[in-house]
Amino acid sequence: MTGDDPLEESAQGEPLPDGGAAGADDVALDPWGSSSVSDYRKLFEEFGIEEFDEVLEEVPNPHYLMRRGVIFGHRDYRHVARALQNDEPAAVLSGFMPTGDPHIGHKLVFDEIIWHQQQGADAYALIADLEANSARGMRWDEIDEHARDYLLSLLALGFDLEEGELYRQSENRELQDLAFELGAETNFSELQAIYGFDGETDVSHMQSVVTQMADILYPQLEEPKPTVIPVGPDQDPHVRLARDLAERMRFFKVSEAYASFELEPVERDLVAEFYERLDPGDFDDDTLRCVHVAEAIEEAPLSELGVTADVLRSVLTKLNEAGMEPIRPRTRFSDRRATEEAFDALIDAIEGEKRVYENHVDAFELERDEAEELARQVEVDTGGYGFRPPSSIYHRFMTGLTGGKMSSSIPASHISLLDDPEDGYDKVKAATTGGRETAEEQREKGGKADECPVYELYAYLLAGDDDEFAKRVYDECVGGERLCGDCKEQAAQLMREFLADHQEKRDEVEELLEDADIELESPRRR
Repeated sequence: MTGDDPLEESAQGEPLPDGGAAGADDVALDPWGSSSVSDYRKLFEEFGIEEFDEVLEEVPNPHYLMRRGVIFGHRDYRHVARALQNDEPAAVLSGFMPTGDPHIGHKLVFDEIIWHQQQGADAYALIADLEANSARGMRWDEIDEHARDYLLSLLALGFDLEEGELYRQSENRELQDLAFELGAETNFSELQAIYGFDGETDVSHMQSVVTQMADILYPQLEEPKPTVIPVGPDQDPHVRLARDLAERMRFFKVSEAYASFELEPVERDLVAEFYERLDPGDFDDDTLRCVHVAEAIEEAPLSELGVTADVLRSVLTKLNEAGMEPIRPRTRFSDRRATEEAFDALIDAIEGEKRVYENHVDAFELERDEAEELARQVEVDTGGYGFRPPSSIYHRFMTGLTGGKMSSSIPASHISLLDDPEDGYDKVKAATTGGRETAEEQREKGGKADECPVYELYAYLLAGDDDEFAKRVYDECVGGERLCGDCKEQAAQLMREFLADHQEKRDEVEELLEDADIELESPRRR
């Protein structure tokens, strides 16, 4: 979930005129390894990430990274977009593992946090120092030095300290307490399956995972609210685990049901289908009962039911055992980890017809959305968290200036936000391009902007909010009007200006950082 590794990967290949670029090798989502993505479409198919374009129109005043397709995917972002539209509570959080200098890739995450803050979301930025120490073996003096640089750049780019919160994992006791609780809901076999942990994995590394889960849910400690985590796609395993844990921490599970007993989702779908298909008026006392549904299902060929033979046997057994119990749609509140006080409060809070059982309550006059909010409110009122599953947005990996991946270990491949402006100029001038072999061929065939690290600099950073400028650079390149020498010269000058301006602003916010409520020197230093 940190803003380091996700941005140090390659991105080249598939033509994307919006300024994005596809990644390097295969889909391999490893939060601590060399993750890469050869085809971002696989993330939609294999991991359930949704295309951001589908939600773009619902986002108020979308950031240029959204408009240009740099932010390409999301999980459940509509709730956040809706909250921003309606001026309702929302939050944004991302973390930074201080293993090196902040670079232009990290600026994507900084910008995403700041933009959400400007749209009205509560903003949180954290230094993942426990992770840096446990997963990367960083010394605390190194961590302190890099953490300071990350925070200065974040403030220089516009993070509002008065409206946001900065913290270090190692110094936040609330976070650590939450991590302890989440750890009780997580087991080793799960971490082994998600992250490949084995008998050689340090316990502190495993602890850092539940600490990151606590980071992701931390903005909801005061109140449940839609929360977005901006990350690179290799951090998606963290997001998926956090969403699972948010559900496990809930007092109640809300679902649809048709009888007093529990049905698996596929079984429930089958019963729902026959509930809609059958007419209660065809039966004695105008009541559709479990045995009636069982009989109708038995008469239908298995090939038409769309379920396996095992599922069919299971649902028929349950229906026949229930016998003459009426089939009626209802909303079910199942007890997950509720206290006795919470369960009693829920019963009292449900209005209209209801049925109370040992481990669940069925309500007959509540819609699903209403029931979800009621369950959350009862949970919060009786001492629970009421977490909403966190949302996420995913940005494309940046290409290194030398081609291949952008890596902190290859200085020429990236531009640090601390680089001397002249060095930044020189790195851009020396960058690989998507140009043709000769100027004549470039004029004839046009350049390959979609494979060009220099064009990425325009799309991701140098064009700023000016979409017309970014499009003009692209069109002139692919149309053969723009040659690489002139293009790199313009980009190099803009990079020099950006770095000079950014570093001047870093100097200006030094005092702000000194006064901020965050430890700049860890007491763990020895």
